[in-house]
Amino acid sequence: MSNDQASTWRELWSETASLLGDEKEARWLCEEASGLDGSEFLESLSEPATMRMGVSLQAMVGRRLAGEPVQYVLGHWPFRHIDLLIDRRVLIPRPETEQVVEAALGCARQLRSGEHMLRIADIGTGSGAIGLSMANELPHDNTEVWLCDISSDALDVARANIAGIGRNAPNVRVAEGSWCAALPRELRGSFQVIVSNPPYIDESDPMVEDSVRTWEPHIALFSPDQGLRDVLGIAQEAREFLAPGGYLICEMGFQQGDVLRSEFAQLGYVNVEVRQDFAGLDRIVIGQRATSAE
Repeated sequence: MSNDQASTWRELWSETASLLGDEKEARWLCEEASGLDGSEFLESLSEPATMRMGVSLQAMVGRRLAGEPVQYVLGHWPFRHIDLLIDRRVLIPRPETEQVVEAALGCARQLRSGEHMLRIADIGTGSGAIGLSMANELPHDNTEVWLCDISSDALDVARANIAGIGRNAPNVRVAEGSWCAALPRELRGSFQVIVSNPPYIDESDPMVEDSVRTWEPHIALFSPDQGLRDVLGIAQEAREFLAPGGYLICEMGFQQGDVLRSEFAQLGYVNVEVRQDFAGLDRIVIGQRATSAE
């Protein structure tokens, strides 16, 4: 790329698009380098970029040409109503996981009752995408959301994202540990919703894209036993922490629906259902802890 200090953003956008072969990505990188978004960027196309901005853009283009996902290059990515800081310590947020949030919010709103505390745990939180979205979209009063992960690196990212939900940030707690073991023992039986996007891909799965294997954290992607070990482990542990009538919601692989529907039922969950993603593929499994009357 040119280091010409006088290059305008229109010229840099065109040059970047030519290098990347993607006009939309080129605009995202130019906006990031310029510090301008949307209409502000378009209104500044005739203005020259500073040398610092040009160097920043050049570095980002180099990373992208090396194969690094654009989300990591930008360092942030939108998820529902928040903008998440992300890097290689955490998974890239995906639209399918936004649907997991939608399902979990539906369960939470169903169980929300007056002045009683609504307590939620996002197990294996990564960037905090699920838990912070729920904390952001649920009422400020009497809501408590726990973000849990075994990775201290991931929790550093999640902590950095807490401020992004504004006035609801004080409702968020962070705990390090493996699945439900991260939660305080004294809170057993008190969670209305436990939600997770756990590792659910078999290591030998040929459908995993090369860029995913190369760049995203394997600890958050791959699970033994045909990708089922972690989902089933969470399902076993969550029973102890869910309140009677509380829900467990997990993202899953599209070929795991029948197995998980059966396994959840065998673990004692009731009203078990599998929901599809935007592509019509099985993607979410939901189970409810039985009440004492069931």
